[in-house]
Amino acid sequence: MILHDLKMMPDGQIGHFEGYASVFNVVDRGNDLIEPGAFQKSLQDRGAGGIKFLWQHDPKEPMGILDEAYEDKRGLYIKGRLILDVERAREAYQLLNARALDGLSIGFHTLKSYQRSDGVRVLKEVDLWEISLVTFPMNEFSRIFSFKSEKVTTVNESALVAGLRHLTALMAPPSSGAATGHKPRPNHSKS
Repeated sequence: MILHDLKMMPDGQIGHFEGYASVFNVVDRGNDLIEPGAFQKSLQDRGAGGIKFLWQHDPKEPMGILDEAYEDKRGLYIKGRLILDVERAREAYQLLNARALDGLSIGFHTLKSYQRSDGVRVLKEVDLWEISLVTFPMNEFSRIFSFKSEKVTTVNESALVAGLRHLTALMAPPSSGAATGHKPRPNHSKS
């Protein structure tokens, strides 16, 4: 598919993604661990639409919209879509489609935390303000797990069957001239 054709596609499935922006109870590369419930207040206050979706944590590079964001047993689940009119989003589309990029990372302010004896910072409540598509996520399990790179169309089966029957009837050779709407010519030759 050519990049400029992406913009012409209806906003159906192309560029839609799902993933976990954070996974609970995992010590990440920054020695942080996020507990379940840490995002609840922020999600209530902001909602998915109030959380920005960025490229590599750059506030000058927004490239998508989050349609859903909520906590489940595993972590912070997100569902969103790339805005394919944005150049960076088109680049991200190509990288996601090639599976060259799938990492997610969060930008937040710490509201409540404590330090464990092993040096791990446990985050109990955070103010989440952005989620980014990144090359190297801090939490190794924070990834996009579903990306739709082609338009999915649904088919009305009864309309399809009716259309195929009609085409078959049109393509079938006539068994007599009556099938074409012409009457056979009488033979008027004299011998």
